[in-house]
Amino acid sequence: MMRSQGLDFYIPGAFLVVILLLRLPALWRDPRNELLRSVCAVLALAVCVDFATALPSLVAINRFTGVPNAAAPLVYSLLTAFCGASIVLIIRWNAGPEKAAWAARWTRRCYRVTAVVVVAINVLFVLGDAPVERLTDMDTYYASTPYIREMLLLYLLAHTANGIIVTALCWVWARQVHGALRAGLILICIGHLFNLAYDGLKFTAIVSRWLGHDRDYLSAGVAPVVASLSVILIGGGFVLPLASQRCSTHWDQWRRFRQLRPLWKELSAATQHTRELAEGPRASIELRVTQLEADIHDGILTVSPYLDAELRARALLRARETAGCAEEAEATADAAALADAVVVWARRVPLPEGSDPLRQNHRSVLVSPDDPSGLVRMSRALSSDVVRSFREAAALRHTPDIPVPQR
Repeated sequence: MMRSQGLDFYIPGAFLVVILLLRLPALWRDPRNELLRSVCAVLALAVCVDFATALPSLVAINRFTGVPNAAAPLVYSLLTAFCGASIVLIIRWNAGPEKAAWAARWTRRCYRVTAVVVVAINVLFVLGDAPVERLTDMDTYYASTPYIREMLLLYLLAHTANGIIVTALCWVWARQVHGALRAGLILICIGHLFNLAYDGLKFTAIVSRWLGHDRDYLSAGVAPVVASLSVILIGGGFVLPLASQRCSTHWDQWRRFRQLRPLWKELSAATQHTRELAEGPRASIELRVTQLEADIHDGILTVSPYLDAELRARALLRARETAGCAEEAEATADAAALADAVVVWARRVPLPEGSDPLRQNHRSVLVSPDDPSGLVRMSRALSSDVVRSFREAAALRHTPDIPVPQR
């Protein structure tokens, strides 16, 4: 039932369509990214192969063209293009900036070979004679027909060569990497092993026909199922590392946003922004983090005239007694000096005589704000006992006098 309705190929094709749609926004934002273009090309060709190979699609193509078996060279051409695009993707994926020239050279060669094979497949079909429509067993039915036989062998040989090349490239690369990239490469290897199994089934059925035996069920029944599984594995293998990287980046951005919130709250009163760039639930996390960091730097700039280098030095001595490392102690001292400056600024304490707020700069006192990880360490240090004591001392030191009520 699934076979007659094409569900054995339409369902995997729909799965790949979803994956492709998830990648298109990134390509829209960065259309010159060759790796993204290659990923989308492989996914698009895989979708075309799946949808064109389904039985209802084969019938529709033959009826539309009015040529019996016209769907065969189209499917074989798409499959060959998918094979070439897969090799190009592996080349671009594995090549860093130092291998750009090598990657471009082999990419051009791969394009040329793929184009030659696609043209040859269609020429051989035109030269051959296949008047009887065969939807599921064309490989074996025309296994001995001149030119059609060569067309079938050519696409199978190209498909087999692609499986061997991609499997070898991915396996060597997988032994050098770890994590999601390694998992994705292993999935691609497994998918191409399924492809090689598909080719083996097809070759076995064709050779059996040459020898006078009937093994058509291998080509018409088992091979399509193997091919359908291979497309899902290969598509998932290409997408898994990129999706994992995207999720990891997104998670890191949310974690940084949460870690910087205490520092942002500490400086919120001194922030001079009058417009929220990242307001609304639809704002991206990247924009939210950018807004948060901009507000923090703006607040530091506002209170910088009140930063006290001597106070920071005292805080550093105390922080070294409890801090686990030098960077943590520096961040704690910076946070203490900043907390003191915020209190002094909020109480409108006059600046020392002769000081010029326009010439004051936090870089002469603080060392952490210009380092992205330093901001996070400062934000965490705000809850420490050292910073809390300096903040409370500043509040007591600058508490306005309370008038005594008259009797």
